[in-house]
Amino acid sequence: MTLADSSDVPVEPIKSVNDKRKYRSIKLTNGLTALLITDQDSDDVEDEKEETVSDDGEEESEDGESGDDADGEDSDMSVDEGDDENEGSKKPAKDSPSEKLSAAALCIGQGSFSEPDDIPGLAHFLEHMVFMGSEKYPDENDFDMFIRKYGGSDNAFTDCERTVFYFDIQRQQFYDGLDRFAQFFISPLMKQDSVDRETKAVDSEFDMSTASDNAKKQQLMGTTAAPGHPMGKFMWGNTKSLKEDPAANNIDIYERLQTFHKNMYSSHYMTLAVQSRHSLDTLEKWVREIFAPVTHNGKDKPSFANLESPFNNDRFYKMYKWVPIKNVHQIEVTWVLPCQLQYYRTKPLHYIGWLTGHEGKGSILSYLRKKLWALKLDSGNGETGFEHNTTMASFSINVTLTDEGLDHYQEVLSVLFEYIQMLRNEGPCERIWSEIKTIEDNSFRWQEQREPMDYVEKLCENMQLFPPEHYLTGEDLLMDYDSKVIAECLNCLVPSKANIMLVSKRFEESGECTEKEKWYQTPYNAVNIPDDWISQWADIQPRPEFHLPAANEYIASDFSLKEVEEKLNTEYPTAIVDTPQGKLWYKKDSKFKVPKAYIHVHLISPVVNKTALDAVLLDLFILILEQNLAEVAYAADVAELSYSFKPTDIGLVVKVSGFNHKLPKLFETIIDYLSGFKVDQDVFGAVKETLTRTYFNQMIKPSKLNREVRIEILMQSYWTVVSRRQMIDDVTLPMLLGWVEQFKSRLMVETYFHGNLLPQECKDMYGYVLEKVKCRVLPGYALADRRVVELPTKDSYVRVKTFNEGDCNTGITNYYQTGPGTLHMAVVNELLNMQMEEPCFDILRTREQLGYGVFSYHRDTCGILGLSVTVQSQTSTASMSELNDHIENFVKEFGKMVADTTQELFDTLIDTLVKLKRCEDSNMGEEVDRHWNQILTQLYFFDRIPKEITEIGTLKLDEYKAWYKTVMMANDNRRKLSVQISAYDKTPNEESGDKDTQKFKDKPTSVTSSGDTSSVISKEWTLSYESVSDILSQSGGRAIGIDDIQKYKDNLNILPVSRIVSQEKS
Repeated sequence: MTLADSSDVPVEPIKSVNDKRKYRSIKLTNGLTALLITDQDSDDVEDEKEETVSDDGEEESEDGESGDDADGEDSDMSVDEGDDENEGSKKPAKDSPSEKLSAAALCIGQGSFSEPDDIPGLAHFLEHMVFMGSEKYPDENDFDMFIRKYGGSDNAFTDCERTVFYFDIQRQQFYDGLDRFAQFFISPLMKQDSVDRETKAVDSEFDMSTASDNAKKQQLMGTTAAPGHPMGKFMWGNTKSLKEDPAANNIDIYERLQTFHKNMYSSHYMTLAVQSRHSLDTLEKWVREIFAPVTHNGKDKPSFANLESPFNNDRFYKMYKWVPIKNVHQIEVTWVLPCQLQYYRTKPLHYIGWLTGHEGKGSILSYLRKKLWALKLDSGNGETGFEHNTTMASFSINVTLTDEGLDHYQEVLSVLFEYIQMLRNEGPCERIWSEIKTIEDNSFRWQEQREPMDYVEKLCENMQLFPPEHYLTGEDLLMDYDSKVIAECLNCLVPSKANIMLVSKRFEESGECTEKEKWYQTPYNAVNIPDDWISQWADIQPRPEFHLPAANEYIASDFSLKEVEEKLNTEYPTAIVDTPQGKLWYKKDSKFKVPKAYIHVHLISPVVNKTALDAVLLDLFILILEQNLAEVAYAADVAELSYSFKPTDIGLVVKVSGFNHKLPKLFETIIDYLSGFKVDQDVFGAVKETLTRTYFNQMIKPSKLNREVRIEILMQSYWTVVSRRQMIDDVTLPMLLGWVEQFKSRLMVETYFHGNLLPQECKDMYGYVLEKVKCRVLPGYALADRRVVELPTKDSYVRVKTFNEGDCNTGITNYYQTGPGTLHMAVVNELLNMQMEEPCFDILRTREQLGYGVFSYHRDTCGILGLSVTVQSQTSTASMSELNDHIENFVKEFGKMVADTTQELFDTLIDTLVKLKRCEDSNMGEEVDRHWNQILTQLYFFDRIPKEITEIGTLKLDEYKAWYKTVMMANDNRRKLSVQISAYDKTPNEESGDKDTQKFKDKPTSVTSSGDTSSVISKEWTLSYESVSDILSQSGGRAIGIDDIQKYKDNLNILPVSRIVSQEKS
């Protein structure tokens, strides 16, 4: 039995006093549990027509209404704060009637653990298949088409013991969206031809995961599980497990899918969360009506809680050395404990992880940083199904090592075990547990709303884990201090029961990783942990540097909301200081009414980004600042205050946010460290080493390289990660210090203060910045005037090899440039992309199975508009020329759809876009981001969205059709750029070469020793171009091949600066 089964519904969940939503939990007669949420404001009047479904399945609109690249494994340092492009504004105008999307999420309490042993990945495959049409709505793409037609989105994922589906959509279409959604669980078609095609999609998704070290690590860990335990399953699925092996064993995959759906998608395994501005009564009526047909299989829910621990065996208690994709050194120590779900009120692993992951004085990372053995540490339990399920809970400490740290990895292990021994010696500390509880309580008390889809997705999972009263609180809040439970967990974290994983590219060079994991072919070597190490660690005594954290001085205690004069309660930011040295933009929060604030500071300097070397020096400056602040500011970080540094085209952005009570203290500390910047040779060397690896790890991602090449071609000046990697070897400490002095001596500042702050407080902090960094007048360098090249009227093609020889993943983006934009042109572009998104996915991904990642975008590159289509594929699927042909065929097919667009459909598209524009901010941060983007780009077009809504109302169907024909259809005036990242002719299971440590290891250097960087030249780390003759030969002279980006750009016109600030061209 799970905790969620321990109490009968209805019991209303405990909520924050700041939460204005209303909740109701119900249980249907078929056993499905639902949580209903209304975010209807007290003055909202529900239109009864919303509850009336029209004959064609679409709801009537209300009277009076007028007629949107992914691998998060490391930071994307080369993407500047003021990014070169966006996909259009979608946030609200406050003088327009506000809208909010409705959302639903359903969690099935079964996942990969439940799939049969002879078809690995079947649960994940079934998650894909239920999207492919139903008896009631038989069209294969009906659900996606309907959701996107009305401004929504959808997704799903499969975990060990849970499978989750979720979507959002405009409120007026929520009933119809919910009805289509329910068919996943009532009567999905899962046709034979769909099964065959979707196998390719799952295989493509698996191929993409072969470039993920996290996926490799998880699968390798699974090999250490006890035989027959579900933790050892291959849960992704691919062509081999879902097609080839079943065929060889005479298994009918289609029949097994039907059986698995019947057995596992049972109503009493399901928890549903829905959120909308409809009333609770309306939502309950709809949920009972729509989900009543979901069948109950009459069986008890399968449970795995009775299984023995999966990792209590000699295979687990070893040290595994393995070779990653990225150039990284890591050591991870993992222990396995009994399931801890029943202790959610105490959260012992959260408490222990909070201490082992601490970065302040007396911590593990503080010590390792001083030794220059590590710069980063992650600790705890990630709460994924693989890390915490009914059979076990894992606890890990993952340390990212420097080169020197890898040389001393045995000593690093001793440091970890010594610190844990210190925690055991000290025993559970109620003061620290209570401090964590206070921080979590404050966060919950003053929580702001999340996007509805994100919120219901999390809640439907929580409903599987916690009793109804704790649906909202069970995941986050600490409730009962229990020293015994904490001590029992600490006593499990002993060296003899640990799994050690040591990860490095060095093991590829040494050749010691001779074994291969079955599915990912990860090279590894499992060795016994020497007995003398275990004996030494058994009697280990903590070194004197280790101690518990001091009391946290950054925890807020003043939550009063401040009042200002009515004239300062403005709708948009106002400049309350405007001098040649800088500006102070201010907006007092009057909507969200929480004691929080956001402070953004843009330090603008002419020494930034003149060359690729300047970009590297700025990256180094930022990383070292973060290291210098890590220990002193960590207490603020855990107290729900945050800070960050980001590079821009013309400077450096500092962001500070959180509860306003202690925010000025943190802000002044950050400015002090920035203005008094110091670094020694050892820290400089360690950070430079880390940044070098970061550049390489970004370069090996095909999607990242695709974007970098495209932006380098389009922008007059842009420093890619490749160009930065060319320069970094030559950088010296004197060079950095000289550059920093130049940076600090030539600064102006633009700031934005938003939230629960008084104007004088803001002026005081602004003055502190001016005093510390000595801002001055910078004539002629105030504007971020970035310029874009004009593509030729012939189609341009560039094909570049990936830097990872072992990666089978490829990528293509076909970009169609419009030219300098106006507000009118921008909304036409955005409307076209909104109509294009679903057919793009359906045709290129679902029907043609070209790859897992397929999407279109509306591009605004420094005011120059365009549209793009991207396909992320694999070498085994199609050649680059074939992918280009498929995209071009889609462009033609979609052109017919545009040509056939009726006035009725056009009006629906218009209405959908307007409602998307009116979607209100869920929290203060979203409002801040929207205004800050206008300040950062120096457009100050704060009322852009109401102006866009007005402009949308002027669009004409004939103009819309003509626009697409001109921009994307092949013609004499089209400006197309195709960026293609090709892979080597290897399978994903072949070993990758370590370019970073082999091919480019002997790069010649040429350096200067001062702040002058103009003479530094590097000739390595260049793009590897491939011929596009296969395309050129078929183009009839209407195509250009690019084999040197700079030479290509030298022959192009540079477009004038384009600023979309009104209906007129700028």
